[in-house]
Amino acid sequence: MHALVGLDVGTTGVKAVAIADDGDVVARAERGYPLSTPQPGWCEQDPEDWWRASQAALADLGVEPRAIGLSGQMHGLVTLDEHDRVLRPAILWNDQRTGEECAEIESRIGLERLIELTGNRALTGFTAPKLVWLRRHEPETFARIRRVLLPKDYVRLRLTGEHAIDMADASGTLLFDVRGRAWSGEVLDALELPAEWLPPVYESTAIAGAGDQAAGALGLGIDRPGPLSVVLGTSGVVFAVLPAYEPDAQARVHVFCHAVPGTWHAMGVMLSAAGSLRWLRDSVVGESFEELTQEAARWPAGVEGLLFQPYLAGERTPHADPNARGAFVGLSLRHDRGALVRAVLEGVAYGLRDSLELVRDLGVDAEVCRVSGGGARSPLWLGIVASVLGLPLERTAASEDGAAFGAALLGGVASGAFADAAEAVEACVHVTDRIEPDAAWQRTYDEAYARFGRLYPALRPLEGS
Repeated sequence: MHALVGLDVGTTGVKAVAIADDGDVVARAERGYPLSTPQPGWCEQDPEDWWRASQAALADLGVEPRAIGLSGQMHGLVTLDEHDRVLRPAILWNDQRTGEECAEIESRIGLERLIELTGNRALTGFTAPKLVWLRRHEPETFARIRRVLLPKDYVRLRLTGEHAIDMADASGTLLFDVRGRAWSGEVLDALELPAEWLPPVYESTAIAGAGDQAAGALGLGIDRPGPLSVVLGTSGVVFAVLPAYEPDAQARVHVFCHAVPGTWHAMGVMLSAAGSLRWLRDSVVGESFEELTQEAARWPAGVEGLLFQPYLAGERTPHADPNARGAFVGLSLRHDRGALVRAVLEGVAYGLRDSLELVRDLGVDAEVCRVSGGGARSPLWLGIVASVLGLPLERTAASEDGAAFGAALLGGVASGAFADAAEAVEACVHVTDRIEPDAAWQRTYDEAYARFGRLYPALRPLEGS
């Protein structure tokens, strides 16, 4: 069987899908690999594990690929010598060792200029701070670097022998001129990093690749301004294609090149979305997710004033604060387990609305949201999110295939199966159902969201050190 194949090189494993030209998924495969944490706050992986898992997943599909599109975890640093041999384990997106280096980068370039060029401020997950950290802490390894790649592009190298990267993934390195869609000579000079280490950069549709969020959004049909992507995974994401390049002045949302040529996207990220509900289930109340949401459904919208601040792992959007913490506020004797669950569902929805309001400030005119992630299986949660955002939510047939599905579409465009991304979306992305906001809930949630906005500044002085 000939099919378009998408491969997503994730943090816990590789996911692969094979699709027909109408978007029907004909095969799926997944292979996992370990994560190394050699010191507190460090997260590393062996790039050879990605390659072995990718080979196995492709074999498991049992198809003859017409094209292979690639997606994967963003920001990770793979360092290679002159023979393309890996010099050390890859430093991943969730590694936290580079706090001092981020401060140094913002000092060298200036925060305002850095945001203007890259669409972002220096965050510990990005690639550039990792290189600065290597120069300071592992100078012998740093001196041997001749090539730098991101995770999925190391798999590309092993598949094709080609050094290359797409603009969507390159945008997350903090070395990329996002407006100009090219490597930033100004940033490279300021950080004293050689331009020849970096691979040639292409539009995503030319090279069949994109970072996981851009690929996942394309797989939901987010190829133009208008529809948004809302991800209810462990973390929560609001993703919008911008009408033009426009970074947030405070970099509260990320602004990257999108996987569609000539476009950009803004992305708000909250760190504990479905992760908040999992924490409540595992640590506090027990029972299955289905039982918990049934109990939550017995409570009215607003839970009689109970609010939940979902900052269990710190927060990124709209508060770049690693010390932010979660909290229940407004508990009474009437509140039971179901009330706690509903407050968590609503608190996550308020966090998503924070991101929505920020992308609206950048000129996004939201019409509808395409929703994905594990939380999208809950009708109650979808009703809450639709009512808090004031926008209908749509699910698609392949929403659970995520970035791998979007990568397959990019492979289809690059191979000529589709003329462009819009044609791929039209042929392959199929909406299966739509959840409308509840007007009564919406009025309650508008009032509660205003109260939610006062929580963080009130609780911040109480954060632990």
